[in-house]
Amino acid sequence: MRARSLLGCAAPAKLNLFLHITGRRADGYHLLQSVFQLIDVGDSLDLSLRADERIVRTSELAGVPAESDLVVRALRLLQGAFYERHGRLPPGVDVHVTKRLPMGGGLGGGSSDAATALMAANHLWHAGFTGAELMALGLPLGADIPFFLFGQNAFVEGVGEQMTAVETPDCWYVVIAPGVEVPTASIFSAADLTRDAKPVRITDFSRHLKTASSLQAYGRNDLQAVAARLFPPVAAAVEWLAAYGESRMTGSGACVFCAFASEAAAALVLAQLPSQWRGFVARSLQRHPLQAQLQIDGVIE
Repeated sequence: MRARSLLGCAAPAKLNLFLHITGRRADGYHLLQSVFQLIDVGDSLDLSLRADERIVRTSELAGVPAESDLVVRALRLLQGAFYERHGRLPPGVDVHVTKRLPMGGGLGGGSSDAATALMAANHLWHAGFTGAELMALGLPLGADIPFFLFGQNAFVEGVGEQMTAVETPDCWYVVIAPGVEVPTASIFSAADLTRDAKPVRITDFSRHLKTASSLQAYGRNDLQAVAARLFPPVAAAVEWLAAYGESRMTGSGACVFCAFASEAAAALVLAQLPSQWRGFVARSLQRHPLQAQLQIDGVIE
């Protein structure tokens, strides 16, 4: 019998180990270079097939109506692509999202949720779409979605769609959410944003892969200065965490992180976190955990 549900589907967060803005296209999209690192903390999704053809989000998400939720939009796109390929609609889906990641934190939560929904529905529907096809389907919804479908840590270029797999050190991260939600558009539209970083090569980054401390010493986040100016709690979190190592903002903010060689060292720092902030300890991942759950040997075919 075919499975009618998939429960506890992992939607892991990501960290940008560095993030350089190298230019801007005529359509306004920014060109970047970054290394995206998967971590073992994230949201989770439960998907169950319906008797009708509706896509229904069964969980509430404050400030995000179901119609604008990336998860719902991604599933409807896949449903439409299924119809074009097979000449019929697949069953509808009830999808429940358990949110653990802060919104507007630069951890890729919404994009990761959408990518997990695409992988899980592709499996439940026996739709037969390859990872590359799912990536092309998801890209118009969000530039980070292809990375989570790629399924492993990556050197990322272009607007986020060009990826090369990289191996990163096993380490632990302290991640701080400083209590503000940073709108991505406000960072990328800032007049003082650096947009002309000199392009780097993947080999430049790879030389810094020996230890947790050397890993994070490479490069910078070009969005950090703007976010720190517009949102003082981001600047405060960077400064506080810098007392324990090389601290850096991820994505367009607001979360800040620092790498440590052991869980014990990271936990010791987290125990001293000021009470006005939330934080957690996360371990680095090499592969997307949903691949193992679905027994996928590499998402890209």
